[in-house]
Amino acid sequence: MTCLVLPNQAVHADDYLSGVSMDFWKIYDQYYDSVRKFILAYVKDEWVADDLIQETFIKVQKNLNSVKDPAKLSSWIFRIGYNHCHDHYRQSKRASLNQRNIQQEIVTFKEAVVQKELEQHQMGECVQDKMDLLPPDYRTVLILSDIMAFSHKEIAEILDISVSNVKVRVHRARKKFRAVLEEHCSFEVDERSVLVCDPIEE
Repeated sequence: MTCLVLPNQAVHADDYLSGVSMDFWKIYDQYYDSVRKFILAYVKDEWVADDLIQETFIKVQKNLNSVKDPAKLSSWIFRIGYNHCHDHYRQSKRASLNQRNIQQEIVTFKEAVVQKELEQHQMGECVQDKMDLLPPDYRTVLILSDIMAFSHKEIAEILDISVSNVKVRVHRARKKFRAVLEEHCSFEVDERSVLVCDPIEE
């Protein structure tokens, strides 16, 4: 099994690019929590997430010297993480063709995810769980924009699409998400001014 190289074995870039340290372990410390938050939000399974996080940083470590523009380091790292999540989703889907939706087994996401406002309301856990009902492309852009708080430009770099495409996809994802919530939930605002939902029995 491939593992991260320990600090005293690590291969580092020889210098600093535009004042940004390209020392792998400094980068690891800086980005680990946010990468973990993103991957957990995507797969909602801590065991799977731990494997994908390790795979992400192994690839970062192996390819760090290929980074020429330090301003794009963050989006490069998250693109690696996204690609691993996407590959995992496709592999899991192929392995579970007899299931209509491999995401039906919901593991409550209780990690310290920043609860970003969506349409001027904070999302409660139930609302976040309903993201699983969205198509993967829509779920991904909502996680990146409304949970991870990436800009349209950063999302475009992570997903390798244009900024205008990102804007369209986010708009459509939010519209679809509203329709999903209206179909599956009834809403109220709790004492913390957080939008919460109760599932509608079908």
